[in-house]
Amino acid sequence: MEDKKKLDLASLASIPLVMTLGNSMLIPVLPMAQRELEISKFQSSLIITVYSVVAIIFIPVAGYLSDRIGRKKIIIPSLFISGIGGLISGLCAWFIPHSYWLILLGRFLQGIGASGAFPVAIPTVGDMFKNQDDVSSGLGVLETSNTFGKVLSPILGAFLASFIWYIPLLAIPVLSFGSLLLVAFFVKPPKGEKKEVVTVKKFLSNIKKIFKQKWKWISSVFLIGGIIMLILFGTLFYLSDLLEEKNHINGIKKGFVLAIPLFSLSLCSFITGKKIGENKALMKWLTFGGMVILMAMMIVLSFNPSLYFFIGSLFIAGIGIGLTLPSLDAFITEGIEEENRGTFTCLYSSMRFIGVAFGPPLFAFLMTYPIRLMFWLSALLALLAIIVTLFFIRPNQVNTK
Repeated sequence: MEDKKKLDLASLASIPLVMTLGNSMLIPVLPMAQRELEISKFQSSLIITVYSVVAIIFIPVAGYLSDRIGRKKIIIPSLFISGIGGLISGLCAWFIPHSYWLILLGRFLQGIGASGAFPVAIPTVGDMFKNQDDVSSGLGVLETSNTFGKVLSPILGAFLASFIWYIPLLAIPVLSFGSLLLVAFFVKPPKGEKKEVVTVKKFLSNIKKIFKQKWKWISSVFLIGGIIMLILFGTLFYLSDLLEEKNHINGIKKGFVLAIPLFSLSLCSFITGKKIGENKALMKWLTFGGMVILMAMMIVLSFNPSLYFFIGSLFIAGIGIGLTLPSLDAFITEGIEEENRGTFTCLYSSMRFIGVAFGPPLFAFLMTYPIRLMFWLSALLALLAIIVTLFFIRPNQVNTK
């Protein structure tokens, strides 16, 4: 990797770290928020969901604009808006009793900011490097930062909430503005970043043309990304409740337990990003194998094992997800031309956010039924991803020609 761009990459890597902390850090806080705000389990899950739903709506807009006016011009305002949204949620929780709806308003703004941050950072890596091995490695760094944020989130969230439950909300603007400064000072726009002005009609025509040519593998990557995030965030939501309500494990200890499966995900993402390079056949079979592992672990969890066996199974599931995510990122970034790369990576991010948005409330609903139903459904979704990978992702069709 080019040494002169390592600082740029490190600054970009702060974005997924901060965005992940800004959302996942709240997972261990939800049971506390439920008690303090006197809301239902479903309502507490919406603190995660509203952020993600708003991001889903605005991510395609951010992708379009980043392709037209430049990545950095979208990322910096997005980080600012995210920080303001976190500040509103934190201050309302601090000073206003029963402020649930105001907290959701702040999370709404934070979701708008999130739409133009991490999703736009992904194509920025593709723009920075010409060598595809460097692109894959850079994407691996971003995915590792993202998953490391998931590892750190429950620990940091539980630690901060052990003082006062809403402190994690107040940490969000500090993190967002810190990342903003790093990007502003150290990320240099790639040469030739000046974008051609394209009419919306022509833009939509280009997108339609690309989908017509590549719809099988693009749709497959979108679907698999959404399935993974739905299973991951739904299972973490369930685990957070299981630890606190049934096993009386809370505080920092709870955070460390939640981090165990995410550690395997983070480590495996880092290694996968380093190894895949331009080998699209390897990407396909890593995706296939990763989803087989995930499906197997969901079947194991349907038998409602002991807590230790439950955590161990999730640790192995994290390995499966870690094999898959960097491969999906590389498919999109290396398979789409630069002028439309931002749009498609953002559409892909929208699908991931759909999973994040609907995982917690879906699992909250399924928790009212026998637990095996929750994990049978997860296993069926993973099986769908396996079938799609096997029959619709063809490495010789994933190219920018």
